Amino acid sequence: MKTKAPDKTNAMRALDRAGAEYSPLSYLPEGKEVAPEDAPSGVEAARLMGLPVQKVFKTLVTVGKSLAHYVFVIPVARELDLKKAARAVGEKSVEMLHSKELFPLTGYVHGGCSPLGMKKAFVTVVDESAAALPTFVFSAGRIGVQIETSPADLAKALRYTFADLTKDTTPE
Repeated sequence: MKTKAPDKTNAMRALDRAGAEYSPLSYLPEGKEVAPEDAPSGVEAARLMGLPVQKVFKTLVTVGKSLAHYVFVIPVARELDLKKAARAVGEKSVEMLHSKELFPLTGYVHGGCSPLGMKKAFVTVVDESAAALPTFVFSAGRIGVQIETSPADLAKALRYTFADLTKDTTPE
């Protein structure tokens, strides 16, 4: 179910300031709010919006061995390969940020984390699969609200690189 996003989020404001084109999407009925622990998975959000899972991405925040934080944006149906992620940012290793640390660091809750509009800018890497898509979808910074934009328009508002970030899940 695609409905108009109710209010502008910090992520949308960042795209507006950069002059980037985007479309707000929502997978919740207008006015309905969901607690982070009740947020649907990214795969379920894609289904609710009627979009292929390959087009919908999730934002993951990690901490490196150096204690620096990194943001990775990957397809919702895939899993972050921590070794590939560490290589992409020049770290020995990275690990997922604990859920309770997400809001104080980024200003976002689990299930509503956007790579745009965080409290501060972090090194951001987008899975290379997005480079081949005309547009892709990611969180607008609020559970239930998404942004659809092109990789080129995202680059107007966010400095990022592409890399192979996900685990190979093909059976052996």
